[in-house]
Amino acid sequence: MQYWDADFINRSPVFEPLRACGVTGVHGAVSCSARSAQWPEMAALQAMVNARGIVTGGGQPLRLVAQDARGGAFEDRYEVRIYREGELQLRAHHWHDLFNLLAWMVFPRAKAALNARHHHALLEQQASGTRNRGAAQDALTLFDESGVIVAATEPDLLQAVRDFEWKRLFWEHRERVIHRTRWFIFGHALYEKALQPYEGITGRGVLFNVERGFPALPLAAQLELIDGMLAHRLAAPAFFTATRELAPVPILGIPGWWAANGQASFYDNTAYFRPGRQRA
Repeated sequence: MQYWDADFINRSPVFEPLRACGVTGVHGAVSCSARSAQWPEMAALQAMVNARGIVTGGGQPLRLVAQDARGGAFEDRYEVRIYREGELQLRAHHWHDLFNLLAWMVFPRAKAALNARHHHALLEQQASGTRNRGAAQDALTLFDESGVIVAATEPDLLQAVRDFEWKRLFWEHRERVIHRTRWFIFGHALYEKALQPYEGITGRGVLFNVERGFPALPLAAQLELIDGMLAHRLAAPAFFTATRELAPVPILGIPGWWAANGQASFYDNTAYFRPGRQRA
């Protein structure tokens, strides 16, 4: 059994999206004001899922099931079971699986769209007779595990992310970043890493230009809009075709997300804030 931290959600702004939906591990409740002294049990988590009416990419109500070993049939594959049966496998007392479930609660439409893309890709893989994963599957999995959503009201801030201009973005334009951008963790593996953060944690970003009033909206409203925008992009075959589409994001550089980034010298660490790929 992994350790349980009843106050994990208040450790860092990294976990802010989870606060908006009141997912704290409370037994059967959806209030972020109460805390549980022990791991939430599956029945309580299922009640939270039911209260939100979450459905999979195949339109099935999401159902939590214990992880089990099945045969090698197509219908037994992880994403296929979610899509067709609504079965999300969950290991008890396990951070990685818990954060995956919480991502379903915070981004239900995006997670359903991602599930549908995975199912479609697996059907194509089966039809072709190959056992090799495609580039789109790699991109979808990378975002599912390590995804970061970057929303900015001014396009040049997004361009700085694409161009790996980290010190200019996070230090020279620090006030603009604070007031004109929002950063949301999507990937459940990234949430798990944030429990014990270290310099080097990097997500893979999807970038959105948003309306000027977006940063002033309540957090729940921001997430509702972002969930819809991300679901739309995930559903489009033209996107998530290769991992290179996803911009690397050194998340500990985001203002307020790591105490050390209050100094300009923090951004001189090129082992973390890499200059990026050279373009011809």
